[in-house]
Amino acid sequence: MDAGATEQERHGCHKIALGHHYDDVIETILMGMLYDGQIQTMMPKLRSTHFEGMELIRPLYLIRENDICAWRDYHNLHFLQCACHFTDTCTTCHTDGTTSSKRLETKQLIAALKKVNPYVEANIFKSLGNVNLDTVISYKKNGVRHSFLEDY
Repeated sequence: MDAGATEQERHGCHKIALGHHYDDVIETILMGMLYDGQIQTMMPKLRSTHFEGMELIRPLYLIRENDICAWRDYHNLHFLQCACHFTDTCTTCHTDGTTSSKRLETKQLIAALKKVNPYVEANIFKSLGNVNLDTVISYKKNGVRHSFLEDY
């Protein structure tokens, strides 16, 4: 191997697995809309923009948080603190309700909405795969903003 090779090249590492799960995805979609004024989601896999040849994957993308917690508790495990910039403290790590974060507020909002509509979580998730560009005011593609006026 070339002496100038990166650590990833020397060890054959080409993927970084992140621990985001289904609930993180829907909470992030809603937080983006409510607190950042944007519609976007976490992708289940994507190429790294910082490390050429690296891919980020989220193998827990469709796994529910409560299933992960049940597995954790069954195996008597303790998780590390989350690093998400939206989370002051991790709601998966501290389940006693003592945390205070936008993610926890969003989680509580979704729980309240679920009392009225049991499909709210699935609908939030499906919404980003069901975008009708004919009814969107504007969107960004590859960093370029496009307006409905371009075709009007």
